[in-house]
Amino acid sequence: LWVDSGKMLLYSDIPPNKIFKWTEAKGKELYLTPSGYTGTIPRGGEPGSNGLILNKDGKLVLCQHGDRRMALMDAELNAPAAKFISLADNYEGKKLNSPNDAVFRSNGDLFFTDPPYGLANDSLKEIPFQGVYKVAGGKVILLTDSITRPNGIAFLNNEKTLIVANSDPEKAVWYLFDMGANDSLTNGRIMHDATALSKSGEKGLPDGLKADKMGNIFATGPGGVFIFNAEGKQIGKIKIPEACSNIALADDDKTLFITADM
Repeated sequence: LWVDSGKMLLYSDIPPNKIFKWTEAKGKELYLTPSGYTGTIPRGGEPGSNGLILNKDGKLVLCQHGDRRMALMDAELNAPAAKFISLADNYEGKKLNSPNDAVFRSNGDLFFTDPPYGLANDSLKEIPFQGVYKVAGGKVILLTDSITRPNGIAFLNNEKTLIVANSDPEKAVWYLFDMGANDSLTNGRIMHDATALSKSGEKGLPDGLKADKMGNIFATGPGGVFIFNAEGKQIGKIKIPEACSNIALADDDKTLFITADM
């Protein structure tokens, strides 16, 4: 997450349950710990925060793997503290899996994906599917349960279209949906299929993504960062030898930050 007001990059380091800050002046600094799991019982899996976004008030909102919720950091950005307010932690009384990535719509509604990557094991799942959800008026609403591993999420086309990355090696694709009546997802379709690249040994899967002001989409996937134009056609690729996960645009879309393994 690029925070322009502080000229700083915030990024989750999921296994150690931390968020780091990077600035040009000071480089890497610890920003927040714990970031995604606030319990005291040691646990496996990937406990930390994942996707990070800002709400309309400039407050930090986190996808918390370990606590299995969407949460608001109850502190100012320049004075981080591990105090959190739950925005969504269950669907129809069942715990979420491990929220992964999220986006706010301009009206304040929160949309997020919920694969099981943060769970120590699949037996802890209370929901039998991986969902894409909306939070509006404090209510958690399921938008689709048909995506096997929903991951990166963003709005396109003046919020008329939703893009969801599927980080499944058997179906490494990016889906597009039209926003229908009452925010139903309609006309689901595959924008791009990278399954063959994944199976050929290229590292990484469809994961984090961002759209620039022109509608171009920068999306991590097998072999690096894919670049699609506003029509969804691939127009380029930044090749990176390690698996990439999340990205952020900064400096009026002139700078791209990428997190990658190892």
